[in-house]
Amino acid sequence: QVQLVESGGGSVQAGGSLRLSCAASKYTISTYCMGWFRQAPGKEREGVARIDRDGFTIYADSVKGRFTISRDNAKNTLFLQMNSLQPEDTAMYYCAADRWCLPGPITESAFESWGQGTQVTVSS
Repeated sequence: QVQLVESGGGSVQAGGSLRLSCAASKYTISTYCMGWFRQAPGKEREGVARIDRDGFTIYADSVKGRFTISRDNAKNTLFLQMNSLQPEDTAMYYCAADRWCLPGPITESAFESWGQGTQVTVSS
């Protein structure tokens, strides 16, 4: 399985921005669909964004227009640019890899490789 390590989390005030990175190793991510998920305390993990092998992206409604997922296959790295952050964005953020890349919504069960997460805290 591809190994994933997230970074870039931190604490920001509402309206601020953060850029998360997910460095992959052992396998190249160019052949994977990649996704970002988040889990807030007491809540289930939810899909935030996904990018397919050809660059097609989908987003959760809650982050559309504010978050941008991208990938740099040459650097084997996934990114999540988060703008206009709100307190409800506070969560542990995880990147994940899906080798089969079937079409459909951002489904946790489709992803077989996961990072350890990076914490994002947004204060009002």
